[in-house]
Amino acid sequence: MNAHKIEFQDIVDIKNEDRPMGHLTPIEGDFDIPFEIRRIYYITRVPEHTIRGFHAHKELEQVLLCLNGAVKISVSDPFCKQVFVLDDPATGLYIGPGLWREMYDFSPAAVLLVLASQRYEEADYIRDYRTYCEYAYRLEKGDSNE
Repeated sequence: MNAHKIEFQDIVDIKNEDRPMGHLTPIEGDFDIPFEIRRIYYITRVPEHTIRGFHAHKELEQVLLCLNGAVKISVSDPFCKQVFVLDDPATGLYIGPGLWREMYDFSPAAVLLVLASQRYEEADYIRDYRTYCEYAYRLEKGDSNE
């Protein structure tokens, strides 16, 4: 499955031992991120018990980062499923094309940042799970025709 965590550099900014200044996490496109970033968006104020996502992308790649709080991300194909917890702003989750995703258990005040390889294009989405499974089975057999 083409989904995995990415650890970013986490620089603790300390002027002196008694006065920490916070953390700095630099992220550079085409270096830390395995694609050119074409779109950035974030998800906030998610009501309790809400599940988001319920789709896959044909071509789009994404890196998700929970900048505040925590969220669970379920990533699956018809053959296996993985659940990732994002609760460290210096850790991202890479999700490659062709994977079904669902985001849930957002903590209060969670901020989920998404870096995407393409601009929004509705034709790239698969929003019906049965259609997605048929698509994924065709890809597994090497049939890339839609």
